[in-house]
Amino acid sequence: MNEEILFKLAEQLKTGELTPSDFVNKLKKLPFENIAGGEVKLDHHRSLRKGFAEIVYCPGKSDLQIEGIAEAVKNSDDNVLFSRVSKEQNKLITRIIPDAVYHEKANITAIPRKKYETKRSGMTVVAAGSIDISVAEEAAVTAEYMGCEAVRLYDVGVAGLHRLLSHLDTLQSSKVIVAVAGMEGALPSVIGGLVPCPVIAVPTSAGYGANFKGLSALLTMLNSCSTGIAVVNIDNGLGAGFIAARILIGQQ
Repeated sequence: MNEEILFKLAEQLKTGELTPSDFVNKLKKLPFENIAGGEVKLDHHRSLRKGFAEIVYCPGKSDLQIEGIAEAVKNSDDNVLFSRVSKEQNKLITRIIPDAVYHEKANITAIPRKKYETKRSGMTVVAAGSIDISVAEEAAVTAEYMGCEAVRLYDVGVAGLHRLLSHLDTLQSSKVIVAVAGMEGALPSVIGGLVPCPVIAVPTSAGYGANFKGLSALLTMLNSCSTGIAVVNIDNGLGAGFIAARILIGQQ
């Protein structure tokens, strides 16, 4: 943060040159922090604009970059997530931030800073097969650190439709559903035809050759005849969890 700019804004607020609303809007546009010699520019004010701190995507980042980011966020007041973390990267983070929590199934390392007295309920995360669980967990864990509860229904794909239908009461009482599926990607369409709430469809790269690493599932979901379905990118559980949490937050 640029302290000179912050001091100037505080003086303008004090003298009445800025209203409190203008002051907050100015804060949202304050400079980012250069890390690792300028290779990383960390946005400390993302939570002011988006309602949640910047999420750090870790694949391809060097040890120096990961360590620099961890140092920059270790005293944050907000929850911070490192996504697609390797075990080696997690060790770098936890060495700097000992209370960091590693969610192995979700490949997320979380810095827990913000506590919620009550969490928003109504989110259900559904995975078609066991192989889709890592993407589903990424969605669930993301939403949980945004202050939401996530009910999990796993291995309930259309190859055995009775498994899904045994949870019909849970599905129909949900306020938002994240539906994760690879192969042909039919699960969100089936769910979309059964429930009144929004469905966030997540195609995964799981499947045989003609699945084209998730492209087949993505196209199925985009072409769904069920209404109320939105589709995120292949394997993007984090994006789905974020959207689902924002929907819940907007409802309550």
